[in-house]
Amino acid sequence: MLPNSPPDNSIGILSAQSVRIEQPLTLACGVVLPAHDLVYETYGELNDERSNGVLLCHALSGDHHAAGFYEGDDSPGWWNHYVGPGKPIDTNKFFVVSLNNIGSCFGSTGPTSINPDSGEPWGSDFPSLRARDWVESQKLLMEHLDIPCWAAVIGGSLGGMQAMRWSLEYPDKLLNAVVIASSMKLSAQNIAFNEIARRAIKSDPNFCDGRYLQEGTAPLRGLALARMIGHVTYLSDELMGQKFGRELRIGDLIDRNTDPVEFQVESYLNYQGDKFSGTFDANSYILITKMLDYFDLSREYNNDPVAAFGHAKCNFLVVSFSSDWRFAPERSREITDALLAAGKSVSYVEIESDKGHDAFLLPNERYENALGGYLKRVASTLCVPTGADK
Repeated sequence: MLPNSPPDNSIGILSAQSVRIEQPLTLACGVVLPAHDLVYETYGELNDERSNGVLLCHALSGDHHAAGFYEGDDSPGWWNHYVGPGKPIDTNKFFVVSLNNIGSCFGSTGPTSINPDSGEPWGSDFPSLRARDWVESQKLLMEHLDIPCWAAVIGGSLGGMQAMRWSLEYPDKLLNAVVIASSMKLSAQNIAFNEIARRAIKSDPNFCDGRYLQEGTAPLRGLALARMIGHVTYLSDELMGQKFGRELRIGDLIDRNTDPVEFQVESYLNYQGDKFSGTFDANSYILITKMLDYFDLSREYNNDPVAAFGHAKCNFLVVSFSSDWRFAPERSREITDALLAAGKSVSYVEIESDKGHDAFLLPNERYENALGGYLKRVASTLCVPTGADK
């Protein structure tokens, strides 16, 4: 039996795939990448009509490993609860593609890759990105996989922004967009949190103006602090109170002769920060948080989201979570209202949850039913792969 996952509904053991896209990619900033690498995973089978493809779009710190296990791992992919046979994103029905986007640090071209012009890591010289650049790169992967149209493009947070951008950039290339815990643009408060996190990284002496790889070091403390800042915003006050309260890990508030006091929540955040800094790249974090800040769906449509969504042709599912204050339900209702005003087909559900922004990654029965029910209706219009359960 696989760890933490029953064999009857698990993707199982798998390996990542990689492809070098030789076609030039012109970024929104004007820089042209002559070629770029993408790492991705696929789950399920593509049907004969090649009509059951589903694209998963990851968020800020996500990667291609959305489901299943790697050999020797104890923990599955980041959305394992939702992707697999019989799960809401049902791999008996869909051919699911999950990639690591450019600019990230898990094998796709990004700041840790070698700049062909210098022979050194790109580092902070990697060109700035927009969500549309991720969509353009995903479109090239779509062509590589010979998928003419996505049955659905699905994403939470920054992933939801990509799904919306897909609906505008390639309206004939997707039938459904699932936008989860997202927004048409960041609030000033969100931008402020991102800037504080970036300043934490840049203030680390080991940042070396972004050239830390060349110097053989890394701004681990700064990146850990940035993650701690972000992580607090992903949780709700209610959840933190339930999980930690004011419980102490060490020390005594009365006896001054004991070890220095450390609250459980402090220990938890320090652990999360240190864990993250050991796996993620600081320049990638800076790059992608800037991309989040820049995102504004209706900027080129005279700041009119109704006019923007007028270009979309797909159906939409919009999902929010009651305790998410980073991407509050009001932001999802704004998306829904704009879609309705543009005459689009949209379903909206607000899920009661105390898990904050992280709720879109975590088990929740109503969320599972809403997402699974919507995608069952999508699947009913498609031909299922040969041998799959109907």
